[in-house]
Amino acid sequence: MPDQIGIFILIGVILVAAVVLFTFVPVALWISALAAGVKVGIFQLVGMRLRRVIPHRVVNPLIKAVKAGLDISTNKLEGHYLAGGNVDRVVNALIAAQRANIDLTFERCAAIDLAGRDVLEAVQMSVNPKVIETPFIAGVAMDGIEVKAKARITVRANIDRLVGGAGEDTVIARVGEGIVSTIGSAKNHKEVLENPDMISQTVLKKGLDAGTAFEILSIDIADIDIGKNIGAGLQTDQADADKKIAQAKAEERRAMAVAQEQEMKARVEEMRAKVVEAEAEVPMAMSEALRSGNLGVMDYINFNNVKADTDMRDSIGKATRGDEEDEESKISNNTPHNS
Repeated sequence: MPDQIGIFILIGVILVAAVVLFTFVPVALWISALAAGVKVGIFQLVGMRLRRVIPHRVVNPLIKAVKAGLDISTNKLEGHYLAGGNVDRVVNALIAAQRANIDLTFERCAAIDLAGRDVLEAVQMSVNPKVIETPFIAGVAMDGIEVKAKARITVRANIDRLVGGAGEDTVIARVGEGIVSTIGSAKNHKEVLENPDMISQTVLKKGLDAGTAFEILSIDIADIDIGKNIGAGLQTDQADADKKIAQAKAEERRAMAVAQEQEMKARVEEMRAKVVEAEAEVPMAMSEALRSGNLGVMDYINFNNVKADTDMRDSIGKATRGDEEDEESKISNNTPHNS
């Protein structure tokens, strides 16, 4: 009986050891690598486990690379994985570059992948160029007419400038700037409509792909349209502004004239006040002359007679002018008007 218990314990220990072995050591992956002709030691796989590297993330791409004829060491793939790169995508990109006869080393491919760019897509774009379509870009010709153009940019990835090179947004911005400057240099909008390829030719000569991750192959104008008459609108706005300025200046002159008129009225009233003040001093001067003997009684009586005679003549003159005005108004009222 004790012998049977010992046998069961031994079998259990063997099973536990086998489970631990097959769990910690990827024996199946090791066998697959040996069958594919890839020399990966069992202790090397255990070391990957200890370095917290998922073995199949390294061994499977390595098998793929060896079958494609690439000479890549396990340490390089493991180092790229530990750096946070995508090992499988890098190997696929190297295989695609080899098939397309593109000179691409593992170090450059790994640098492109770690820079955050899709290196496989870049290789595919080098073989099959990509078309980037811009939105409608508006420019104004010299005659003031707005012209809108949409362009299609055919680009090919430049492997050498993928690290540190500008992206698609920069290419679109540069092409848009070239379209605006080309339309703006045209004498009138008809030139642009008659010869739209002048835009693509002019923009293509500017070398807009400098410093970018792409090589511009062609720029084609996909659509062109007429927009607003910007020149007429600006002239209208300028005319309205000039009108408002003229009205403001006229109002300023009117206000100055009104102020000057009020000032003149005030001066007239001031002069009248001085006349009244001077007239008030006449009786005082006459009384002083009477007291001092410079004016006699008869002189004073003659002065009053002359004054009374003058007042009478003034009243008669005013009455006569009033009668004449009444007669003129009656005549004008009785005169028939032609219909």
